[in-house]
Amino acid sequence: MPKTHAPLPTGARDPRLDFFRGLSLVMIYLNHVPGTIYEMLTSRNFGHSDAAEAFVFMSGAAAALAYGPKLKDGLNIPAFRKIWGRSWLLYMVHIVTAMLAIAIVATAAKWYGGEALLTRNAFKPLTQDPLAFLIGIATLGHQLGYVNILPMYAALLLAAPFLIRLGQRNPMGLLGFTIGFWVLTGMLRLNLPNYPFEGGWFFNPFAWQLLFSLGILTGLALRKGERFVPVKRGLIWPAVAWLGFCAIWVKSDYLMATLGHVSWQLRQWDVPFFLVDFDKTFVSGPRLLHILALAYVLSLPGIVPAIAASRVMAPVRLMGRHGLPVFAMGTVLAILAQAIKEVHPGGFVQDSVLILGGLGLQYGFARTREWLRSTDHAKAPAPVTRPVQDMPAAAPRLRAKPAR
Repeated sequence: MPKTHAPLPTGARDPRLDFFRGLSLVMIYLNHVPGTIYEMLTSRNFGHSDAAEAFVFMSGAAAALAYGPKLKDGLNIPAFRKIWGRSWLLYMVHIVTAMLAIAIVATAAKWYGGEALLTRNAFKPLTQDPLAFLIGIATLGHQLGYVNILPMYAALLLAAPFLIRLGQRNPMGLLGFTIGFWVLTGMLRLNLPNYPFEGGWFFNPFAWQLLFSLGILTGLALRKGERFVPVKRGLIWPAVAWLGFCAIWVKSDYLMATLGHVSWQLRQWDVPFFLVDFDKTFVSGPRLLHILALAYVLSLPGIVPAIAASRVMAPVRLMGRHGLPVFAMGTVLAILAQAIKEVHPGGFVQDSVLILGGLGLQYGFARTREWLRSTDHAKAPAPVTRPVQDMPAAAPRLRAKPAR
């Protein structure tokens, strides 16, 4: 792989990752408050993928950058503890956000006439079978609408040490494995089970591991100052053409109907659904090709990296740098905004307050966390290095005996 820049030092951050993670968080929040004009500004209105695919891809890259150095000499207990500890944290954050979402909807239904909220977004079992509902929430078998991406991410982190290590030893081996497992998942419709509903997880980790692993390969190359996929005109122009065509496709009723029929006809000819359908659970072909083309074009050197690192985009990068807490807060605020819109339907002014106010709160939260982090670092005592002559007299006794 050709060098594109100096290797990234351990602990250093790539501004592009922070920027695009922050941008994804903004778009996720806009999409999670449906029915506003701001929803029309997100990426899903210009192609088949949306911010969720981008977020998982970048999470894989971030995982490779953060945990790759800990695994460079092989699988080890400290690395497992770090990565799996993060997975446990994601589970706990998910449970807290789910409980807050339930409390918001219950409050709206009990006191403000928002009973209709209990019929949407997988809330029905709360009133029909509350014991099964609670079991499902705790075991991740039941995931509420708009509160269901963290379980998939937590599951992917359980596999992350093995995926990262395979990518370090044999990048093409990881590429072959992740594509092969994605195909197998689609052919056999593998998924984790739901409870009490039938079916499987909406964000199927067996399928979404493909985007996560491709992100890992990107991050591992980035750490070495390389690109996993080189810059070539033979790739740039097809990617740009596909993105342009998809932007027209999703806006054209004619193309939607015609190509939708083509997809249906291909399925009648026994072409696997996950190759030609638009299924989000299995990261189907059109969605996959769109996010990969988008990631490739946005990663090209030039104007995009300059924008990502610019001063004006510092607030977006800051939100991306504190991705998990900002995402959790945004999820709760989105459910609250949905409840407000349900019990008090408003127009553009109310939507603007909910959207811009929510984003402002998320940015303020990220800025507060950054300030607290800098304060903690400033208060941390400098490490004390004792001179050799100050070592106690007993120190020579600690020398290992020569091997016989």
